[in-house]
Amino acid sequence: MWSNFLKRERLFMKILITGIAGFIGYHTAKKAVALGYEVVGIDNLNNYYDVKLKLDRLSELGLKGEDGISKKYPNLKFAKLDIINHEDIMDLFEDEKFDAVINLAAQAGVRHSIDNPREYIQSNTVGFLNILEGCRHLKVKHLIYASSSSVYGQAQDVPFRTENPVDHPVSLYAATKRSNELMAHSYSHLFNLPTTGLRYFTVYGPWGRPDMAPFLFTKAIFERKSIKVFNHGDMERDFTYVEDVATASLKLLDKTPTLAKDRKTPNQSSAPFKIYNIANSSPVNLLQFIKNIEQFTGLEAEKEFLPMQAGDVPRTYADVEDLFELIGYRPTTSLEQGIQKFIEWYRLYYKVRV
Repeated sequence: MWSNFLKRERLFMKILITGIAGFIGYHTAKKAVALGYEVVGIDNLNNYYDVKLKLDRLSELGLKGEDGISKKYPNLKFAKLDIINHEDIMDLFEDEKFDAVINLAAQAGVRHSIDNPREYIQSNTVGFLNILEGCRHLKVKHLIYASSSSVYGQAQDVPFRTENPVDHPVSLYAATKRSNELMAHSYSHLFNLPTTGLRYFTVYGPWGRPDMAPFLFTKAIFERKSIKVFNHGDMERDFTYVEDVATASLKLLDKTPTLAKDRKTPNQSSAPFKIYNIANSSPVNLLQFIKNIEQFTGLEAEKEFLPMQAGDVPRTYADVEDLFELIGYRPTTSLEQGIQKFIEWYRLYYKVRV
């Protein structure tokens, strides 16, 4: 099946990327195959947002929404699978025998978790358990998994550091992501499974999710509709460009966690376990962010100022020094560059003539 795959000398050759039709999953898979990894991608293609966007991402990878090998990348194949199905996931691990796993499949969205809590427990907790079990039984050498900046809750000390306590989530989504970190640690401790959690900070860019602010604002501005500005604009976000996120995630693949002898902070363990922030480490005020979108759309936004939403936080700001020390890389794409690229993609994809 992989006869055309040119093998490269690297620690991990064959990787599973879950949630490959998702925003971060698509970009990570595209970069992984370009680097020469043998990639298997899975996704359940749920309808949380426009399925056509997910299918079009797959199409860009030379895939369809059905099992098969990419027509564009001979070292990439896809299977339509849901991580909550234990038997299917175990069969996949048995058949493919992955060297490493990047788990990006999850039910996303802070506000959606308020009204649909069971979806989050199934996908983010039960589904993640199935991934852990597959990694455990098939002796996967490294599991990287998506956590979230949401785990910091309403932490006041900035920038947010991974060694700080994160015991007060303010949404069920955040609670499930924190549970992933705790579950991963238990498997690292009990079964010597190397795990690395990545706390992503407000990821944006081309092929982005329709439920996130960059997309919502851009769509509303082009359609001459008002945008909702929560907490009356008094918010800051550590926006992180998606290709930077994919690059950092893949650079960590070969950095298998080792044991920390001192265990001076909560992020250190006697197990092969680690957590990193993935962010630009440069928070931007929400109103300035809107100005950037206005600049590249050439249109002025009509703003509707509202109170803070339930489950939201006023500020995110990450410390990424430990990430830089390990891989010699930190996200660097400026908000202006990233927003310009996003809006160029949006215009092209949605055929906006304005």
